[in-house]
Amino acid sequence: MTDNYSPPDDPLDVIHMDHELLLVNKPSGLLSVPGKGPDLADCLLSRVQATFPEALLVHRLDRDTSGVMVFALSPHAQRHLGLQFEKRQMRKTYVARVAGEMRDKKGTVDLPLIVDWPNRPRQKVDFESGKPARTEWRLLRARDGESRVRLHPQTGRSHQLRVHMAEIGHPILGDPFYADGPARDHPRLMLHSESLRLRHPDGGAGMTFSAKTPF
Repeated sequence: MTDNYSPPDDPLDVIHMDHELLLVNKPSGLLSVPGKGPDLADCLLSRVQATFPEALLVHRLDRDTSGVMVFALSPHAQRHLGLQFEKRQMRKTYVARVAGEMRDKKGTVDLPLIVDWPNRPRQKVDFESGKPARTEWRLLRARDGESRVRLHPQTGRSHQLRVHMAEIGHPILGDPFYADGPARDHPRLMLHSESLRLRHPDGGAGMTFSAKTPF
């Protein structure tokens, strides 16, 4: 995970900014927050704060996942957005390319997850000790030995989408942890946070922010 960390130097891609919210399109290969050690200091949070010093962290995306991330521009907004995540009021939509041609048009994966300690940061299914994890998926297209799916996580467990898709036999292409063979041999993890629906901290209006899928 930490070997040869060379994040892309893409300029900051701001989707939306107002007095409470900052939404950016995170590139694949960039950590959301700093890792351990100076070689892992470069991250989206530090890049955002270089331009917007008041920006506060609300949530994270995996290093290799791209797409919409929201930052708070006030302590009030951070609390408000944090509660929305905690109460599962955020509507998150992802697009992924997965191995194999899926037959069903949609489905739900309901498998509890826990960290695989000897192999962390890998996660694994554990029916005794795992935390509840639920993902709804819908098939967009299946051809040429792969499928494009839209994913709606109902919970926010680490690596949830990656483990769930692998567990039903359709690992996300380019996944260094959960895909094997040709499915792993892709230039990036084919997982993108396409849209995020939230309530604005100032007034509670529902808003949806999107970033076009780059693959």
